Amino acid sequence: MYFTALLARTDDGWEASDRELDDVESLDELAELARETAPDDETVLVCIEQEGSWFGVVRVDGEDDPRVFVSDAARAMRSAYGEILLTDELLGREPEDPRVLEQLVDLDGTEDGAADGDDEPAGADDEVPRGPLGDADILADLGIDAGTVLKLTPDDALSEIADALGCSEVLEAVR
Repeated sequence: MYFTALLARTDDGWEASDRELDDVESLDELAELARETAPDDETVLVCIEQEGSWFGVVRVDGEDDPRVFVSDAARAMRSAYGEILLTDELLGREPEDPRVLEQLVDLDGTEDGAADGDDEPAGADDEVPRGPLGDADILADLGIDAGTVLKLTPDDALSEIADALGCSEVLEAVR
């Protein structure tokens, strides 16, 4: 089960919205969706979690390139949103045929080859590192340092981030 939320910083504080990402096919499209929710090119955090498995945060600041952090790249790659967050650039590899990623995800968005309760996805891509990947300093200027981000667990990461930003209530309202 996935949960996605967009947290947009405004003059009045943080605003949250839950958005369907079914039509989003790339990080660029996700960044454009985030920009549409932000008044005056303010910061938007796209928060994605797969229950108990991994979480990801994409930060969009105006027209700057999006910044990405994923708690477990191997698990994220084998999920419905892995193709969006784990770009070839982030993985440090040459662009590959998109059909390779499509083969990793079942139509229902579950991890291919992983039974319920499995600790590790079966046949995880050897080129994708296990564990955190991306910009751990993604929230540093918002008061959450890289060390804290790296210690967050998938079960409570988004709640802890929202709590540190002072927007727990708005996040929980869309949960």
